[in-house]
Formats: sequence, structure tokens, C-alpha cells
Amino acid sequence: MIRTLIVDDEAPARRRLRQVLGDEPDVQIVGECRDGHEAVVAIRDDKPDVVFLDVRMPEMSGFDVLQAVGVDAVPAVVFVTAHGEYAVDAFEARALDYLLKPFSLSRFEATMVRVRQALSGDGDRRRLARELRALVDQETHDRRLVIRTPDRVVFLDQREIDRIEGAGNYIRIHARDRSYLYRETMKGILARLDPDRFVRIHRSHIVRVDRIRELRQTSHGEFDLLLHHGARIPVSRTYSPELRRRFGL
Repeated sequence: MIRTLIVDDEAPARRRLRQVLGDEPDVQIVGECRDGHEAVVAIRDDKPDVVFLDVRMPEMSGFDVLQAVGVDAVPAVVFVTAHGEYAVDAFEARALDYLLKPFSLSRFEATMVRVRQALSGDGDRRRLARELRALVDQETHDRRLVIRTPDRVVFLDQREIDRIEGAGNYIRIHARDRSYLYRETMKGILARLDPDRFVRIHRSHIVRVDRIRELRQTSHGEFDLLLHHGARIPVSRTYSPELRRRFGL
């Protein structure tokens, strides 16, 4: 059995990992940790074969955890994060893989192939590193949207998008501190987005899943979404089942 530890400060992310790892017949989940301090103790005490480790956590990052544990005691590591800019550091930390969340099931299965290869001694770490670099580069490229406006062309990384709202015959893309008005339908833009990272919650609203901070139940038994930057958006009855499925509600 592959003894596995899950480390992430966000409960939905831990739940997602628990779900996909639980479907693997040769995996045993030996624990879950909510922060880096818990992770250091669990790695030392439980001695897992592999750790699925978040990068950005309060007080201690994933890299801080590995430093605290010590090089000789560090098990195999799969970094799990929404931030692709840490990929190079992950490779230098000898990570087996680097999952950009929210990840697809097929991407997770590819990770498990690498985990099994490495633990069985069949995988060459340098070859794995080259493959992973190429994979991260490809994932980053695939996330870019080409937004054509009357006076310019914007190459927009999907990781920057918080939400998209309909505006008549146009859509308005909200990306960090900027917004872009673009002639496109909601159906058309949804087809160009990564389906694992975006969800439609209303006929006029698409949101990025990892920007959701809270689900607030309304008086009618439905939900409003509260995003990390403060926007509050209603979830329509039509799209509520998909959102519930995403979060196991």
C-alpha cells in the first residue's frame, strides 16, 4: 500500500484529494493536515510514502515544511497548488509532480502513474523532471485566452480570471484589478475555459472555482457565492445542481 498524507489549509481541497485518493485501491490515507506545523509532525510520526502538499499556507509554506522535516526525512512529494509560478521551486525540491488545482481526474491519474513509478524504482527522476516541466509549460499555454478588442489583442492567462458576467451582446471578464469588455456569448466563452477550473452558476455569471470563498444559503433554499475579492453572486436554480456536485453538497 502507498501510505499517503494530505496537507492543505482549505477543506474543499482536502476533500477533493481524499475523494480521488480513496478511489485508488493501492492507496492508504494515513492523515490530513490543515497547516504546515501539523504536516511536520505527521511526516515525522506517520512516515508516509508520499505527501500531497499545498504550497501556499499560513505561517509555513510547503517548502518551509520540507525544510523543517529535513532532507533525509522528506518522503516523495506531490505539490498541489493554484499557483503555477512555484513550478521551478517544486522541481528543485525534488517533487514527483506538480498538480495545478482544481485538477482533472485524468491529470490526477497521470500523477499516480509517476508516484508508482518513483516508489517502485522504475522512474528516472531527471526524466520525470523534464516531463513535468513540459507539462506545466503546456498547461500554462493552454490557459491563455486571446481577447481581441477594437484597438488591441490581449493574451489573458485564465489563472488571472476571477469571474465573467454577461453584458448584453458582450461579456465582461474580471481579471484581478482589470476588466475586459468582449463581444462573445456566455456559452462561447465557457467552451474556451478550462472546465475543471470554471463553473457557470447563472445565465449571466461564470466564476473560477478557486475564487469561491463562501456559499451562503438564501431564504429560498438556494445559494449566493461570496468570492475572495468580495463580490456576491446569486446561484440560479438551473445551475445549482452542478455547483452542488462540484463541492459534494
